[in-house]
Amino acid sequence: MNSPSSYPIGTPGIPWGAAEVAQWRALQRRQRSYQDEVLSAIDGLRSRLEVLPYGQLDHDPARYPLYAVKSRHWREELPIVLVTGGVHGYETSGVHGALRFLDRHAEDYAGRINLIVAPCISPWAYEMIHRWNRDAVDPNRSFRADSPAQESAALMRLIEPLRERVLVHVDLHETTDTDETEFRPALAARDGKSSEPGEIPDGFYLVDDSEQPQPEFQQAIITAVAKVTHIAPADDQGEIIGSTVVAPGVIRYPFRQLGLCAGITEARFKTTTEVYPDSPSASPEQCNAAQTAAVCAAIDFALAWHAAA
Repeated sequence: MNSPSSYPIGTPGIPWGAAEVAQWRALQRRQRSYQDEVLSAIDGLRSRLEVLPYGQLDHDPARYPLYAVKSRHWREELPIVLVTGGVHGYETSGVHGALRFLDRHAEDYAGRINLIVAPCISPWAYEMIHRWNRDAVDPNRSFRADSPAQESAALMRLIEPLRERVLVHVDLHETTDTDETEFRPALAARDGKSSEPGEIPDGFYLVDDSEQPQPEFQQAIITAVAKVTHIAPADDQGEIIGSTVVAPGVIRYPFRQLGLCAGITEARFKTTTEVYPDSPSASPEQCNAAQTAAVCAAIDFALAWHAAA
């Protein structure tokens, strides 16, 4: 077992207070540019799609404006598709997979769906390559009323008028080696708890909503992504990251109960993607392509269902 004492901040068994959060924040270093890598790509889409500002991070609003990209010709009668990336800023292919989808495929669905994409929900964490926001809060456990994460609260405000009309929501994530080496020990230290070592799955997998599972939808995505990168196998206990594998490459979480991004709408078809960028069998290009393939497969499945309904 790893105890909180293995992490350099805090006192074992005691949750962090403001001093420990400040100490942690002082250790974070900007490692890449939100402006150069994300905002510039969004600017390049303005001639084809509508760019919608929906807030900013209050600790540095000029550096961290929040943008979504939506269909230029929004039609009220069409189904709505929501794509989110960068809830965890360090999960690079979630951000760049969303941008790749916008650049290469969004226009393929013009006139068939209303599209809204928030490609980088946590820009401070994107620059720091971190899971948490500046306040040492995990945005993907914070999609709830009175959210402690301004990144989560801003997205919920944007989506609230649409939440009952969304048909598809694909939330793009990664599972990385640093989940085990950095983020789980940090979480244990922050919360004054001990952490058990875990196993990082090698490959792509999906998280379905245990409160409204859609196995055929998940399988359609797995089938499409398998053409791009490998699917994570179950471990010796028949699990992936401690959850039972219900179908090849699929586990289930209660999205809304856990405050996860994928639970913010009433969408019939919801999924969280998980790419493994540290695999010796997957390149960054494959990871981005896998995220894009997942989005396209999700939309295609839902459109077929909608046409038949």
